[in-house]
Amino acid sequence: CTDIARDGAMQGPNVALYREAVTRFPEIRWQASGGISGAADLQALAATGVAAAISGRALLDERITPQELEPFLPNA
Repeated sequence: CTDIARDGAMQGPNVALYREAVTRFPEIRWQASGGISGAADLQALAATGVAAAISGRALLDERITPQELEPFLPNA
């Protein structure tokens, strides 16, 4: 699920959107996209119950370090 209003903006993800999606459709393994600007955003999304997140621009702009990603990659 991509919040296109936030895609590439790096102003934070729409946490409320993903929380509602997970609550309404818990059988879906949600992947969040749009607005992620750092590790704190990944933590906020993890708290909603999403299964994954796309953090492309934040990674390209080196706003998330490999060390900050480690908690989100338990099988890597």
